[in-house]
Amino acid sequence: MTSQAPTIFSLQAPKDVSLNEIEAELNQIWQSYGITGEDGGLPAATRATTFTLVVYEPEETQYLLAALRFYSGPIDGILGPQTEAALREAQKNYGLPETGVATPETLAILREEYVKRQRNGASGDKAGSDISYGLDTASPRIADEIAIRNPCRIIALCPIAGEDDGVKAQVSAYCPIQKQSSSTLICCEYITLSGTAVALERVGGMIPALLIGGLPKFLWWKATPDPNNAVFKRLAAVCNNVIVDSCNFSKPETDLLSLEELATAGVPLADLNWRRLAAWQELTAEAYDPPQRRAALKEVDRVTIDYEKGNPGQALLYLGWLASRLEWLPVSYQLEKGDYEISKISFLAQDQRQIEAELAGVPVADAGDIAGDLIALRLSSTNPQANCGTVICSETGGCMRMETHGGAQSAGLFQQVSSLSEQKAEVLLSQQVQRWGHEALFEDSLAIVAKALKL
Repeated sequence: MTSQAPTIFSLQAPKDVSLNEIEAELNQIWQSYGITGEDGGLPAATRATTFTLVVYEPEETQYLLAALRFYSGPIDGILGPQTEAALREAQKNYGLPETGVATPETLAILREEYVKRQRNGASGDKAGSDISYGLDTASPRIADEIAIRNPCRIIALCPIAGEDDGVKAQVSAYCPIQKQSSSTLICCEYITLSGTAVALERVGGMIPALLIGGLPKFLWWKATPDPNNAVFKRLAAVCNNVIVDSCNFSKPETDLLSLEELATAGVPLADLNWRRLAAWQELTAEAYDPPQRRAALKEVDRVTIDYEKGNPGQALLYLGWLASRLEWLPVSYQLEKGDYEISKISFLAQDQRQIEAELAGVPVADAGDIAGDLIALRLSSTNPQANCGTVICSETGGCMRMETHGGAQSAGLFQQVSSLSEQKAEVLLSQQVQRWGHEALFEDSLAIVAKALKL
């Protein structure tokens, strides 16, 4: 049964305010809220008292251009030569004046094409896999999954390309209405700041003052991670966790290296895509729980991972996790482009054994919502006597390639990842904000990935 989204009660629709009136306006919302439930109306409301979540949105122009395959640069809100060239290409493609400027007509066409591709779910097209990113920043749905569980304050930073006209501020308050909670509405306060990347950087000093003092603070960075971004550096320094989702990285290998740079600098990171690997990691560990299988684990020297072509993030992070647990050191990395995107990585074990890993980006007819989801993996050995062969596959993808390509030895143990219904960013985010600080396993895995990619 599919769960129905809760009805949203609006205490305050988005209202334009000046930057220095934000707190006063939020206070006014609560002072003027008079529904107490005594007359059979809505119950009393609980104000944000658990944490602050800062959401840095992708810049719309660059995001649309990237989703429609006109742009492959960083999504940072800076209208540079790459963005201008992409705009000219898009304008030429749609028969518009080739100005290189994000005119209203250009944005309207790009939005229309983006929505059209979402509905069509273009096979293997990244535009069909980025549905979790809404472009309507006024909508409260971005935090519905969080608001259901905790009253919080959400600060949305929305970089825009174009002329620097300062920063526009809006405040609003929304409460999901739930049947099981009849005594109190759990409400979220929203603060939205929009302007060019330069304008947001200019007011960056005031953003920490909007975080609720004494409570956990999270930064969900939905754009391309950039260790040199001034707003990022300022917020990362005051937040308990910086949250990203590597399934949406425009250049996964480069962006994973940026993440590792941040982790090395001491930034407490969390990746929602890492959370999606939990079932695969648990089944792998379970496969080698029996004593005889655990002893044979050291015989594993062949790893094959299939993933949906387009983003190797999950495959790399899983391999990094496996290598970090078994103390394998990457010694070579080779990428082969084609119908199948093949990455070949060699490792050296502590006893000097050589391990060969192959990551295969497989073109699929019906790509899921998450770019680069794992399809199947096989752990095996060149030693025919070793009892270490394990195949794990997704419920939807199956193990056809693993069964036909691996030989009998790899069929020692078959396992299947059951349906993963809660993989969307909003749900994973609501789980992530229950914890904060450094994640040693993730950082260890990321370190191995970075070493391999630098070879």
